[in-house]
Amino acid sequence: MEVNMNLLGKLESLGFPRARAVRGLHYTGNTTVEDAVNWLIDHENDADIDQMPLVVINLDVESPQPNDITEAIKLKEQELRDRVCMKNREEEKKLEREREKERIRAGKALLEAKRIAEENERKRLLALRKAEKEEEKRAREKVLKKLDLDKLERKQALGLPLENRAAKPSLPSIQEEKSSLPVKSITKADHMRECLRSLKLAYKDDNAKVKKAFQTLLIYVGNVARSPDEEKFRKIRLSNPKFQERVGSLKGGIKFLELCGFERSEGDEFLVFPRDKVDVQSLNTAGSMLKSALTNPYFGLFEKMKED
Repeated sequence: MEVNMNLLGKLESLGFPRARAVRGLHYTGNTTVEDAVNWLIDHENDADIDQMPLVVINLDVESPQPNDITEAIKLKEQELRDRVCMKNREEEKKLEREREKERIRAGKALLEAKRIAEENERKRLLALRKAEKEEEKRAREKVLKKLDLDKLERKQALGLPLENRAAKPSLPSIQEEKSSLPVKSITKADHMRECLRSLKLAYKDDNAKVKKAFQTLLIYVGNVARSPDEEKFRKIRLSNPKFQERVGSLKGGIKFLELCGFERSEGDEFLVFPRDKVDVQSLNTAGSMLKSALTNPYFGLFEKMKED
């Protein structure tokens, strides 16, 4: 391609690459710089716009009529640059919108996960409360039944007339019913519940002391359940003043820890929980029992009534 070197220099001074300038002059017939700029603007998206032609350039060809750079050419050059800048800004805005959408999606996912966790916790608490109410109901029914049976036995012993004899069973049938009931085995959980019940009844006039004891026991049990490999959670100094104030000096406090798995060390200086004897399920049961004792005002009440 043969181009005019004067026009080529002017185009390069405007910032056009040599390959583009050569193509613009060639395809406009080496007429003017303005024609070359107009052609470059119209063909800026051509695939080969920046490829240098592999031909000899005749440096002696002169333009038919030299022209100076006009104001219109400068305006078009600025227009081209503005279009490039605008395109870059649009790309940046698009990327920013995508990033904002991703942040919104992540936030929604986090809120949904939090909502599900809260819903599961709410269901768990409702199920626990329902189980406690059912247990209370069964205990009340047993107490009422026992009172009715005792009343019936006393009336029969005194020779008094029985009310609604058809609805109430006779004494022999009651005794047969008692003898036919299966004997319930006492589990470790039963011993734990009895221990907490005894502690609560022993200090029934000092609710703050009972609450502090249950909270402290819950901390000891929860630490071992969550981190059974941590030796510091499996060892309690019996002479610790805070331990003695909150648990050690209370009736049933140390016994409950021993039921959970703590053992007295030689010399009775420490309570130690052997690592190989840690039963997480049993500790979780103890933790649930302590939470029930802290939140359920009827905890231990019906067991006492049944004993009476």
